[in-house]
Parts: sequence; structure tokens; C-alpha cells
Amino acid sequence: MESEKKGAAKNAVSADEPVIPGAALPDSILTIEADSVVESPQEQEDARWHQVMNAYRTRKILTGILSGIEKLESGWVVAVTYFNGFRIIIPMDEMMINLNGDGREKADTINRQTRIANNMLGCSIDFMIKDLDTKSKSVVASRKDAMLKKRQMFYFSENDEEQPMVYPGRLVEARVIAVAPKAVRLEVFGVECSVRARDMAWEWMVDAGDKFQVGDLTLVAVNRIDAKSVEDMTVSVDAKSATVNTSKDNLKKCHLQGKYVGVVTDVYKGTYFIRLSIGVNAVAHACNTASLPGKKDQVGFVVTRVNDKSETAEGIITRLIKHNA
Repeated sequence: MESEKKGAAKNAVSADEPVIPGAALPDSILTIEADSVVESPQEQEDARWHQVMNAYRTRKILTGILSGIEKLESGWVVAVTYFNGFRIIIPMDEMMINLNGDGREKADTINRQTRIANNMLGCSIDFMIKDLDTKSKSVVASRKDAMLKKRQMFYFSENDEEQPMVYPGRLVEARVIAVAPKAVRLEVFGVECSVRARDMAWEWMVDAGDKFQVGDLTLVAVNRIDAKSVEDMTVSVDAKSATVNTSKDNLKKCHLQGKYVGVVTDVYKGTYFIRLSIGVNAVAHACNTASLPGKKDQVGFVVTRVNDKSETAEGIITRLIKHNA
């Protein structure tokens, strides 16, 4: 009887003893849950590098954020991005930056490219890996190769009877890659184009940066495609056609001799262009104030005519309410 009690007590102790996790093997990470596996930092890095090598072998298009512009000791000017935690450098002549209309035709090409690339910092870019070093885990890539591949995919079709995915009249998403006060630079499936701020929105803007930021995706309408070849092609788009025009409805809110508040968006040869707070674009050819208002100033405006054809209100600036509103 005494021996049976001792045996029962022994079994009770054995039942309460913790179960050793199956993953607690020599040289492995001891995990809380049984049979679970945790990779070491080195194993995780090896797995991420394996993905980079596969992308290199398969010529896969990758995407990263343009994080920096650097000049290397060799004299190379490169763009810097990251993928899977690895630093990727893209030589400036592999960035395929569209220089048309930048207004610096007499300047050095690299300087022109670098200037535009600086304004692109923070945008998403596509690239394809051109070369890599397994020992140092350094990677050189090309945005140009990725853009040409995307052009072939979206603007051309293998069968002449089939319509490509991007064609005039279609609404597509575009990346905002740079913003200036009067223009927005877009990348439309491998093709860069610059769109005037007045073609990006129905409302007049002081600065396109008030509405668009680098890294945004925006809906645009494709107006024209001029494709002599994959390497030589241009695309014309606008965002106004892709959105509802509320100007006509808002214009009904205007009444003759009505007084409204607005912000001066531009001044040209004595003509003031104003965005009224009621959502109407307005033009003033006269200004009855002690001092002349400038861009960004908040003003009082009296409507003398509603122009349905141009969808604008016309009138006179009567007050300067606030400088740089």
C-alpha cells in the first residue's frame, strides 16, 4: 500500500513537469511555443538576399522609394533606393529622366538630371537589377530598363488587332514624382510627362503643391500618345478630365453685385486671378484698394458679371483683407 502511494506521488510530479519544446535543439533559438521556429538575423538576411538574387535572374521589375542623390568617390552621380533592406544604387544616366521643357537646355546633362532628381526625392520608382556582388551585397540597378519594359507591356500589344492597355481616352493612375508651383511631373506607366497646374484641377491654385505631393497617386485621362518606338515616345495627360467639373454648379452661387472672399492665385499684366471661397474661379480687371494685392493675398471681391462660357465670375477687388492668407 505504501509503495502504491509513493508511485502515485511520483507520477503526479512527472505530470506537473514542463514539456521541453521540440524546437529547443542544440544551436537553435529556444522558442516559447513548442515546435515553433525563429530565424536568426543572419538567416533572415540570407532569405532577403535570395529574393534580390531571384529578381536579378528573372529580370523582375522592383519598386522602391527614391531616398537620396549621391556623388561617389569614383565621380559617379547616383540615385539611392532600398529593397528588402539592401542599398540599391542607380547611375544618373540610368534614371531616364525626361529633360524636355526643363528650361536648362544649355546646362550640363548630369546637372539637369540631378536637379530634377532632387525634386523627385520621396517618390516611388521602378527599377531592374543590372549587377550585384554576393560577397559585399552591393547592387546596381537601372530605372531605364524598368521603364522600357513597362512601356512595352502597357503601350504596345503583340497582336496588331488587340488594343494595348494604355490608349487615348482611357483613365489611368499616375505617380506624382515631382511638384512645382505651376506644374506637376507624372510617371504614367513608364513614361514621364509634365502637366501644367491648370490642367491638374478645375480650381485655380496658388501652388500645385497645395493639392499634390510627391508620392501621391492621381487619376488622369490619356489625351495623346506619340510612340515612334519604345525608346522614343511621349504621352499627354490631364487630371481635369478625370474628375467632375463642379465649376458650373458653383457658379450658380454667384449673384450680380454679390460680395465674396477669395485668394489671389496669380497676377498677370494688371489682371487678377482669384479663387473664391464659394468654389468659383474669378477674374478682376480693376482693383479699388489703397495698396495693390499680390499672390496669396486674401481679398474682397464684387461680382459684376457671370461668364457662363468661361465658367468664371468677373468683377472688382474692393478690399485687401489679409496679406499671404
